[in-house]
Amino acid sequence: MKLLAIETSTLDGGIALIDEEKLIAEHRLNVPVRHAERVMVAVDFILNQSQTTVADLDALAVSIGPGSFTGLRVGLATAKGLAMGAGLPLVLVPTLEVLASAFPHAKPLIVPMIDARQAHVYWALFDTSEGQLRRCLPDAASPPDAALESIVSCADWGTRDLLFVGDGAMKYRDMILEKMGARACFTDKAFQFPSAAHLAELGMARYLKGEQTPPELANPIYLRASAAELKRSEALAEKKGR
Repeated sequence: MKLLAIETSTLDGGIALIDEEKLIAEHRLNVPVRHAERVMVAVDFILNQSQTTVADLDALAVSIGPGSFTGLRVGLATAKGLAMGAGLPLVLVPTLEVLASAFPHAKPLIVPMIDARQAHVYWALFDTSEGQLRRCLPDAASPPDAALESIVSCADWGTRDLLFVGDGAMKYRDMILEKMGARACFTDKAFQFPSAAHLAELGMARYLKGEQTPPELANPIYLRASAAELKRSEALAEKKGR
């Protein structure tokens, strides 16, 4: 069986194609180009280069956030369109799980952090020491210092080191080091963004377990209001206060 994965939750968008035995192809591009302008181009490229058609696919997986509001909408709309058009099962995978899944059997706890802008990060806490993802803390959106306080107070913290991954971790690296000291470690640039290949693996595992969502019921995970929504709320509050 073959599964196509679409990852558009960050600037580093990606498409991947896998079967039950191997990664067939992956396309990644970190440039300031709108996902709407390149997602279907990338999908067509992957399928053409691998001599695969949509009819050859058995399922689709898509990253549902948290992450870029626009990116998530584009990725999910593309996946929904393909799923409904071809009658394919759709599998939804949280983005922070995709980031953490790159480090199976890791001794440190994994802290994926995505820059949410406006001095906030999307983050969670995972344990992968036994080869599988185990959540220690749920997905959240908060200022980075508040995220670090929550991590320190987590019962699973103990004496374990912490591996910070994601563009949010890179952005607030100095703050993390100041708070966590020698227990904090970081990944290199290759792991700064979620990988479509890792998304595909998680999606395949979920699909084989029978986890799928009807396209019409699939929604992204935002965790917080967009900048436009915040401005509208502020404007309404100001108007009411007059």
